[in-house]
Amino acid sequence: MINALNYKKDIKERREQINMVLDRFLPRKDDYPKEIHKAMRYTLFAGGKRIRPYLTILTYQLFKRLVNEEVLKAAAAVELLHTYTLIHDDLPEIDNDDFRRGKKTCHVLFGSNIALLSGDALLIEAFNLVNNVDTIPETKIKMINDMAVFCGERGLIAGQMQDILSKGADVSKNTIEFIHLNKTSKLLQLCTRFGAHLSGATSADFQRVDEFGKRLGLAFQITDDILDVEGTPEILGKPVGRDESEKKATYPSIFGMERSKQLAEQYTNSALSLLDEYGNRAYLLKELTNDLLQRRN
Repeated sequence: MINALNYKKDIKERREQINMVLDRFLPRKDDYPKEIHKAMRYTLFAGGKRIRPYLTILTYQLFKRLVNEEVLKAAAAVELLHTYTLIHDDLPEIDNDDFRRGKKTCHVLFGSNIALLSGDALLIEAFNLVNNVDTIPETKIKMINDMAVFCGERGLIAGQMQDILSKGADVSKNTIEFIHLNKTSKLLQLCTRFGAHLSGATSADFQRVDEFGKRLGLAFQITDDILDVEGTPEILGKPVGRDESEKKATYPSIFGMERSKQLAEQYTNSALSLLDEYGNRAYLLKELTNDLLQRRN
């Protein structure tokens, strides 16, 4: 019988597995040149919850029950991508954050020059790790293409670019949705697409989980926006109120707090409805989805 206790145990075990894959794959912190490898590992192992790798694994398990080493590699590659974005986001030239997860950010400890290079290195190593996944060439090509499109200037970077341009501007509802769809949803969509690719999901199933990732991503970012207003530094592990002080375009700044909460719940529920097709196989994925809406950090 699958229950909430199984969910907590499962996410803990998967986190440990992903950390093992990452630890084995990356150069040791003392490998030459030491500073770059120390910086990469510092942020990567600074206490992340590994939500995106877990999303990749659970999507795969909608269609194949047993998780193998190749799925773990693909899931770990997503975490490399995620960490690269965090390092670059925190830089003084972008969000200028000194703390993340209650610890000093990469550029604070190592300098902006090394932080920039460590983020670049993690991005490249993500492609390298996917290239090491033992799967048929057609699947690997699809995954690498998805990474390039979803994380490039047509995806994640496009969202970040518009986010920068929108600071202090009077943005439209379409603009804020564009920012969130690209800077956040695209990476969560990549997780669900990886899981679907590796499991050999049908075209209909692939489209369904792709849309699920999109809706989950919107709910996730809106919740992030809300936590920057209502959260506490002790729980979030970083300062709050930065979005307002930096005059960033967020859902609360455009729609107001009450409407933002409604939208986060609506996107969550619409994402959950897409999983009804899979019955009890989707239990853990539904638990994760609800957990992300209710999270406090």
